[in-house]
Amino acid sequence: MDGDYAIGGVFSIHRYMHAVMHNYTMMPEPLRCTGRIDSRELRLSHTMVFAIEEINNSTELLPGIKLGYEIHDSCASVPLAMHVTFQLSNGLDPVFYTREECSQSGMVMAIVGESGSTQSISMSRIIGAFNIPQVSHFATCACLSDKQQYPSFFRTIPSDQFQADALAKLIKHFGWTWIGAVRSDSDYGNNGMASFLDTAQREGICVEYSESFYRTHPHSRIQRIAEVIRRSTSLVIVAFAASGDLKILLEELSRWPSPSRQWIGSESWVTNPDMLRFSACAGAIGFGIQKSVIPGLTEFLLDLSPTKVTASPVLTEFWEDAFNCRLAKSEKLDPCGYESVCDGTEDIKTLQDPYTDTSQLRITNMVYKAVYAIAHAIHNEVCQDTNSTAQCDKFTRIESKQVVSQLKKVNFSQNGYDVSFDANGDPVARYELVNWQKSESGSIEMVTVGRYDASLTDGQEFHINRKLTWVEGRTEVPVSVCSNSCSPGTRKVLQKGKPICCYDCIPCPEGEISNATDSPDCSPCPKEFWPNAERDTCLPKPVEFLSFDEVLGIILAAFSVAGAGFAIITAAVFFHHRTSPIVRANNSELSFLLLFSLTLCFLCSLTFIGAPSDWSCMLRHTAFGITFVLCISCVLGKTIVVLMAFKATLPGSNVMKWFGPPQQRMTVVFFTFIQVLICTIWLLLRPPFPMKNLTIFKERIILECALGSAIGFWAVLGYIGLLALFCFVLAVLARKLPDNFNEAKLITFSMLIFCAVWITFIPAYVSSPGKFTVAVEIFAILASSFGLILCIFAPKCFIILFKPEKNTKKHLMNKYQS
Repeated sequence: MDGDYAIGGVFSIHRYMHAVMHNYTMMPEPLRCTGRIDSRELRLSHTMVFAIEEINNSTELLPGIKLGYEIHDSCASVPLAMHVTFQLSNGLDPVFYTREECSQSGMVMAIVGESGSTQSISMSRIIGAFNIPQVSHFATCACLSDKQQYPSFFRTIPSDQFQADALAKLIKHFGWTWIGAVRSDSDYGNNGMASFLDTAQREGICVEYSESFYRTHPHSRIQRIAEVIRRSTSLVIVAFAASGDLKILLEELSRWPSPSRQWIGSESWVTNPDMLRFSACAGAIGFGIQKSVIPGLTEFLLDLSPTKVTASPVLTEFWEDAFNCRLAKSEKLDPCGYESVCDGTEDIKTLQDPYTDTSQLRITNMVYKAVYAIAHAIHNEVCQDTNSTAQCDKFTRIESKQVVSQLKKVNFSQNGYDVSFDANGDPVARYELVNWQKSESGSIEMVTVGRYDASLTDGQEFHINRKLTWVEGRTEVPVSVCSNSCSPGTRKVLQKGKPICCYDCIPCPEGEISNATDSPDCSPCPKEFWPNAERDTCLPKPVEFLSFDEVLGIILAAFSVAGAGFAIITAAVFFHHRTSPIVRANNSELSFLLLFSLTLCFLCSLTFIGAPSDWSCMLRHTAFGITFVLCISCVLGKTIVVLMAFKATLPGSNVMKWFGPPQQRMTVVFFTFIQVLICTIWLLLRPPFPMKNLTIFKERIILECALGSAIGFWAVLGYIGLLALFCFVLAVLARKLPDNFNEAKLITFSMLIFCAVWITFIPAYVSSPGKFTVAVEIFAILASSFGLILCIFAPKCFIILFKPEKNTKKHLMNKYQS
């Protein structure tokens, strides 16, 4: 249609270009299209006509100016797209006009189209040199946002970069990490899939296979890709493909039964009503352009009278294909073999076809907005807005580069939809999440279940507001992972030679945890913490020490108190019978001192029970060392007294005066003072202190007393052992002395037990773990104390209490009585 300013249009109304075999002996025949008409593309081209007629009838936009159009079919091929681009840009009309109302120039002000990215790239490289703006409604390749290469390219549909990001976030949202990928072997498919794979990799999604194909490829290649899909283990397939390409693959997959797959689709095919016939794709989800309403478009599309149809070869072909009949006036050959002639009863309103389906206007609205964007750009260049009216001069000669400049500035709303372009010629990216759901009648229909708005902040772009239906009508989200998620307490170990999504789950090592799903590493717990059984949480280590609350502590404390009580009772018995011969004959002063020291020995073991503190750590070792030296000193004194007593019976012996009671007391004090001195030096230099032992047991803390100075500890023990050994040697020397009164034998046995206990104590003490170290030390104290009191005092108490007839001086001095 002619007009004051012409707009070009390029659509892929046919799907194929007729292949020509050149023999180089004659002129090649003109390029022509073949195959069936794409009804949706036909609807898009008529939408452009509708929009131009609507603008021409408007009193606000370009009043008094008539827009013309020149629409071409590119047959979805690059050669034809380039051919029509040159035809639109060179200004040569096929007919020479002689009338006065011819347009100023045959060159178009702008071009709407193309539908495919590859064709749009070829077109933009040509018209970019002439500064002719191109506004595409369906070319989504992210590469077209490069203004260095495509300076005059605009589009009303978002770039695939936004769609790729949205698809990757969608897959991440549903927890799919193992997917397959197929794409059109074109700029649209290759660039779109490259953007998607890049985003998917950042999101931790792995791709089992990535295959490309094109509708003109050999059938063997399509079969190979179908076989790859059948053998794959991933349940989810992302298809970044044109609907014409994907249809061939789906037809091949439907030939032989194959496992069900969850299809994730790009805008190009997932919102194409013609694809809904593939029931194997039921449950497919993908992003589509927002649905819209264009008032009056439905009536315009259905207004096809026989006159209009027969006047247009394209409409004639569409009509005959749709109703399977041949128009009587059609000069077209009959390759399809239509048997009937159209009788005029055909009603396009009853036709179920993408051309007449205006229930989900998506890409159609992109064409509508593209035409209006160009009209606004021309309006801003040739019209002057004054008050509420616009004055336009249709004789103003403008160049296409002026339209390019104005397109960068357009910002308007049409039918409630905003139209503007950013610095890259792209609109704001907004999508609807579309789900293929089966209706009650069994047919598949597109249902909008959510939205995606790239202009919102991170994490807020994606929103689902309706329940989805999945593959095979499932209501639960399908699972598509190479390996199941590793639960907390385990870590991922990659399988050799496989993608990062294929891994084994290994339990965390001892002392380490992982508290997140799919953790790549385990982290060690802090020093005073230990993992729970599941190894997903660090818990405080239980603090362990010998306490009064546990059975072992209670038993040892009971024996300690019992031993002290026994020593006190023995002292009471001795005190009550202090005038008896057996008490007087056994050096009662040293005996009472020995019983006192034994009482302290029994009681000092109590200081080893309970939580260690600064005072208890210093007290337990020093009290133990001093009381035992006091005890051994008393025994040593008694042993020396026995020896001296029998030596004193020899004629001329005057020994006892050198070892009387004062000397005995001095001996005890002297030997005890040495131990006090050792303990004092130990406490002053490096005293014992409480500490948390984290090395013996990894899973618990041993609260114990550190020795401070090991030399001090072993000096205390060594001194006790030295005195005990000395006492043992003296007792052995005196064991065969005559008379019933002879403590040497009893002392020998007590020292034998004492030395045996403490000799075995050393390896047991070193090898005992944790609180049992303390228990061993308490046991050694109690055993040696009981050994002393039982060997030395028990026989005497037995005679005093149960054999009083033997408690006489005559009996003690009787050398012949047993």
